[in-house]
Amino acid sequence: MSQPSELIKSAERTIRLELQAVEALLPRIDDNFVRACELILASKGRVVVVGMGKSGHIGNKIAATLASTGTTAFFVHPAEASHGDMGMITRDDTVLALSNSGSTAEIITLLPLIKRLGITLISMTGNPDSELSRAADVNLDARVAEEACPLNLAPTSSTTAALVLGDALAIALLEARGFTAEDFAFSHPGGALGRRLLLKVENVMHSGESLPVVNRGTSLRDALLVMTQKGLGMAVILEADGKLAGIFTDGDLRRTLDRNIDVRTATIDQVMTSHGKTARAEMLAAEALKIMEDHKINSLVVVDDNDRPTGALNMHDLLRAGVL
Repeated sequence: MSQPSELIKSAERTIRLELQAVEALLPRIDDNFVRACELILASKGRVVVVGMGKSGHIGNKIAATLASTGTTAFFVHPAEASHGDMGMITRDDTVLALSNSGSTAEIITLLPLIKRLGITLISMTGNPDSELSRAADVNLDARVAEEACPLNLAPTSSTTAALVLGDALAIALLEARGFTAEDFAFSHPGGALGRRLLLKVENVMHSGESLPVVNRGTSLRDALLVMTQKGLGMAVILEADGKLAGIFTDGDLRRTLDRNIDVRTATIDQVMTSHGKTARAEMLAAEALKIMEDHKINSLVVVDDNDRPTGALNMHDLLRAGVL
């Protein structure tokens, strides 16, 4: 059984070799890389990534990264392509073919049809003189000096290099397209970032009959009944003209009790926070969260252009919506 020191040495050797493989890519980010980007940017179709074995797994990830960063892409298994899935590829598409050897039989079989249809072909290989490399409109050089596998057999350094080169391609395209964080969010609506960048205050606020509203001059006792009925831990106080006068929260109630104010006789005007911080319905929920965090408050009134309350929300609403 291997000693702990031997296991650590093995891991360190693997990481060093893969680091060297990645660093070796830098001088190869050249005119060929630029040409590959230009071909994809000029394409009217999708990027169709193909690869067998470990290259297929890397190709799947590259396709997913491209798709989530503004370049429409999907993966097609080259063996399946020979048995019907070639119909998924159109003349307007660009094929990105991954093969460390550059001679993978299942991909080479597709070359005549790709050429016959006039489909743009970009290869990513570990052998720039291979059949696949020569057939491509442009080749991305992903060769490595040696695999991290001590037998120099199992794809390790080579798959890492291909993955990094694929990421470099995706991010270069992202920046060339001016892809924004909001664009990213539309590709990830279920993720935390998507929720933070897409969800607006109007999507989480309480409005209409659920809004706990009272007028100036209302007794504190009656205002507390409204707060209890609506269950938001707050009351919104209105001026006579319907504009926002103030807010009264559970925190204000605790401070009121500390001041020994008689809750049976006091009016809401005596204890409310005048006006208070507000949000707008069209504001991102994440912006409302920042207002709460910056001012150490748990509730916000939502107002319109005329400072009339249209809704309310609290920290629990943002928590339920997954913005926190």
